[in-house]
Parts: sequence; structure tokens; C-alpha cells
Amino acid sequence: MTTPAHDAPLVLPSIAFRPMRLALICVVLAGLGTLAAALLGHVMVGLFFAIGLGLGLLNAVLVRRSVTNITSQPHPLKSKMALNSATRLMILTVVGLTIAFIFRPEGLGVVFGMALFQMLLVFTTALPVAKKLRAGAEADGFEGEPTPQ
Repeated sequence: MTTPAHDAPLVLPSIAFRPMRLALICVVLAGLGTLAAALLGHVMVGLFFAIGLGLGLLNAVLVRRSVTNITSQPHPLKSKMALNSATRLMILTVVGLTIAFIFRPEGLGVVFGMALFQMLLVFTTALPVAKKLRAGAEADGFEGEPTPQ
């Protein structure tokens, strides 16, 4: 008898997530974004951009916390993680879009900040994993060998 997918145990790989590094990158990007926006005469867009980066960082930290809490349980379920993620994303999206709507057009900076953070998160977690995979392939002797035709 098979277990339905929504009741299957949750298995997560280790993730190369460094919140302090991300926070530092966000501070630098927020400063640069605010400076660029100020030079263009729209300092509020830069500040809202910084808020969007902060919301993205908050989401990433909450993901880490929920993954730790759920996977520490004796029988972690994918459905619990999915519900947690959907709820968190819905709340942060509503907050971001509400700010964007209330403070339009400058408030759209929040949406851009949140979007940029997601790209930043993917790059800062995918690059270490790719490097480790490449190092593993080199250790196995696969690097530099001719491919069969």
C-alpha cells in the first residue's frame, strides 16, 4: 500500500542558506537602490525597494524556521509544509501589494525589491550547491574525460 503524496514524510536536502550574508547583500542593494532612486528624483521608490528586500529576507528566515520546526517532528508531512508556505506567501504578498497600492506609484518599489530578493536567494543558494556538485564530479574523475560519440 502506498502513502498518498500529501501524507508522505517530508524529506529536505541541506540548503546552503546564510541569512547574515543575505542581510548584508540586502543592505548594500538597498543603499545602492535608494541612492540611484534619489539621483533620479524618486527617493521613496528606493525606500520602498529596501522594504521589499526586507520582506523577502523575512520570508527566507521564516522558511528556515518553519522547515526546522516541521522536520524536527517525528513524522513531518509535506502537506503541513505546503500549508505553512502558502499561508506565509499569501500574507507577505498581500502586505507587499497593499503597500504598492496605497503608495502608488512609488510603492511598486516593494514589489521590485521582493522580486529581486527571490533572484538573489536562488543565486546565493544555487551557486554553492553547483560548486559542490562540480567538486564531487572532479573527485570522481569525470572532469576532463572525453565524451563518447
